[in-house]
Amino acid sequence: MTDKPSLQDRLVAAGFGAGWTLVPRLPERLTAWAFRKAADRLWKRHGGSVRRLESNLARVRGTSPDDPAIRELSREGMRSYFRYFHEVFRLPSMPAEEILSRMKVVGDEQVYDNLAKGRGVVLALPHMGNWDQAGAWFVAKGHPFTTVAERLRPESLFHRYTAFRQGLGMEVLPLTGGESHTFGTLAQRLRAGRPVALPAERDLTAKGVEVQFFGSATRMPAGPGLLAVHTGAALIPAILYFEGRDWGLQFHQEIAVPAEGTRKEKVAAVMQDLATVFEKGITEHPEDWHMLQRLWLEDLEPRG
Repeated sequence: MTDKPSLQDRLVAAGFGAGWTLVPRLPERLTAWAFRKAADRLWKRHGGSVRRLESNLARVRGTSPDDPAIRELSREGMRSYFRYFHEVFRLPSMPAEEILSRMKVVGDEQVYDNLAKGRGVVLALPHMGNWDQAGAWFVAKGHPFTTVAERLRPESLFHRYTAFRQGLGMEVLPLTGGESHTFGTLAQRLRAGRPVALPAERDLTAKGVEVQFFGSATRMPAGPGLLAVHTGAALIPAILYFEGRDWGLQFHQEIAVPAEGTRKEKVAAVMQDLATVFEKGITEHPEDWHMLQRLWLEDLEPRG
């Protein structure tokens, strides 16, 4: 039986619905200003989500959450986070030509080369920049792909977000509660020589692979590594960030699967290598890392 959505859940869903309806109809300069002001107001309140962002950024910078530089960085982080939502609401009405012209990309040749050879590609990315914008760019380049979505509350918001991404040309599978086995479907897509894109630095199942990340232990979802080991697909990290009013996307070199070891050992090795690449990307663009949740094991609340 599905839990009845709370008032807060219903308000969030209504807000998203209004955003997709109203934001594209208003002047972009006005709506961008409004989202920036909303980010600043939330930052000034210094609530739990902002404090968590500051704690996470302090680990990235190797300093204390009380460092004034972290407080300033978190303001830029909140502005970046709200910019993401502003762009999401405008994205369905954005011309493909604009998406293509404003995306500044590095290292994409290796992605195209693998796909041209009929080899599937797992694109693994942290929660940075505007991943939906990057997805729309990849589709506009002629490469529709498959991804996985976390179930949101209420269910109506999950369905609306799924429809939004499907409207951009993505195939969206639910992380949980789907009609088919998600891992098996992803493996099929990769064996058919198609791309798959997966968020990969935050484990939502408590069954992830433990890695060292900025000097402390966390868990990352095993999916990207397991798919690469299981199917032979290329595992390529992708780092997303904002570049002025445009967007940046850097594809790093393929992470090689070790020739020796058990499947578990191989997955652990490639996920640690992936974590290392993510560290580099987040260090270079910390303000565009949208991690407002607990991440490291020592910060997690005990499970009942």
